[in-house]
Order: sequence, then structure tokens, then C-alpha cells
Amino acid sequence: MAPRKIAIAAALLVSAGILAAVKETTHLEYSSPLGRKFYSLPDTNAFVAKAQKELQSDMKHPGMWLKLAQAQAAVWQDREAVATLAHALELVPKNPALYTERGHRELPLHEFKRAQEDLKTAIDLDPKDVEAYYHFGLSHYFVGEFEQAAEAFRKAVEFAPNDDERINSTNWLYASLRRAKQPDAAAKALEGIPPEMKNTEPHTAFYLNLVRFFQGRMTEAEALPPEPSKDNTDTETELRFDTVAYGIGNWHLYNDHPDEARKYFERVYKGHVWITWGFIGSEIELARMKNKPALQ
Repeated sequence: MAPRKIAIAAALLVSAGILAAVKETTHLEYSSPLGRKFYSLPDTNAFVAKAQKELQSDMKHPGMWLKLAQAQAAVWQDREAVATLAHALELVPKNPALYTERGHRELPLHEFKRAQEDLKTAIDLDPKDVEAYYHFGLSHYFVGEFEQAAEAFRKAVEFAPNDDERINSTNWLYASLRRAKQPDAAAKALEGIPPEMKNTEPHTAFYLNLVRFFQGRMTEAEALPPEPSKDNTDTETELRFDTVAYGIGNWHLYNDHPDEARKYFERVYKGHVWITWGFIGSEIELARMKNKPALQ
């Protein structure tokens, strides 16, 4: 048997363990240095089960593995998604989409250096991959490498295929430059989002509110969505709040208002949607304030 066929056969054998693992309802994904433990969600809509069944029909197709990883991520099984993508990359070791997806899923697990490696590989394979640049920027941002983050977000803005992507990346470009102590460059970056620019995707409205706040076109109160109640079960409600509250807290941080920044970060960290960038950023800042080892 040829070496490549042996490798594929080995990957298929190992996959049996993955397919068994995805049947679990909920399990530990990440333990925070602040003492909390975060879990996946039950697969109540059978996202993973359906993707598993489709994969069984063609286990040599990398797209089927990618679909399973995305289904796992939909129920916050990021650690399982990373393992799934590792086996997909054994089948297709030069597939940029697989590296981008794995780098994305490593971020909520705080495996930032691994994410950097995967996303850099994705960019090397596809130098115009907007998603790779965007997540590459986050992988640097979360470890405090703000200049490198800004370089990646500049590329994400440059290659943005639409206004929604441009708004999303400009928010992070501005934040990175402010944290890198480059206020003039940060102000220049905001010029790319003129007053008449609108979002088309509802999700982008969160980032557009932040950009308008940074531009002085919205007040803090106008930009911030309602804070979720204690019994909130709607993920989107918390996502909206986490995104903007972290951004405003971060604004207070680089404007030398650490106490106000902490209040915002604490409000975000009270929530349960641990996979959002706002939640991750808030957790990291709180860990830094408490001298906890938050980074990998």
C-alpha cells in the first residue's frame, strides 16, 4: 500500500473515535485562570449527529470533515472541532480553509500561539483569505501583540469583500492601534467608515455602533445594547452586549480609566457565552488585572 493510502487509512481508523465522542451531550471545553469552567452545549438540534451521518457517507472528502467541525463549533465543541480538523488536514495538508477554521476554533480555547501558526499557514496558502487575516489579528491581539494584530487587521480591511467585513475589521484595527499607542493611525483607520456607510448583516450592527462611538457619533449609552438579564437564554442578546461592552471597556482602558474599564469587563464576564470575542477579551483583561496567567 502506498504511503499516502496508509496515512488516509490511519486517519479513517482514528476518525472512529471522533465519531463516538461527538455523541456526548455536554463536556468541559476550557478552564479559566479566574476559576470558572466552560462547557459545550447539548446537541439538541442534532447538528453534530447530522454532520456525523453525512461524514460516514464520504470520509475521504475534506469538506465533510469541515462540515462536522462547524457543526461541533455550533454547539461550542471547539476542542472536538480542533481534533476533527486535525484529521481533515491529514487528508488534505495544504487546504487553507481547514487551517483557517482550526485557527478560529483554537481562539476560544485560549490556544493563541497554535492559532497563530495555523492562521499564518492559511495566509501563506491563500494570501487574500480575509477570514484568516481577521482571526490572525485576534490571535495576536489577545496575547498583547497589538502591532502585529494591527498589521493583520489592515490586510483584513484591504481584502474585505463588502462593507460588513470592512466594519468588523476596522473596529479591531482601531482597537489594536490604540492599544499599540498609535492614536493618529487609529483615527486614520476610522476614516474608512464614512457616515453614510451602513451594515447589511444584523450582526455587524454591533461593530458599527462601536465604530460610531469611537468616531464620536454615538454616545456610550446609545452604542451599548441592553444588558442581558440573569435568566437570559438568548445567545444573540448576550453576543450583542458582550461585543459592545468589551469595546467600550477597552476604550476606557486605553484612555486611562481602568476602574471604569474593569466594571465593563466584569459585566461581560458574568455571562455564559464564553466563545464571543468580547467575553474572551474581558476575561483576559480581568486576568491581567489580577496577575493571572491568561495566555497560552
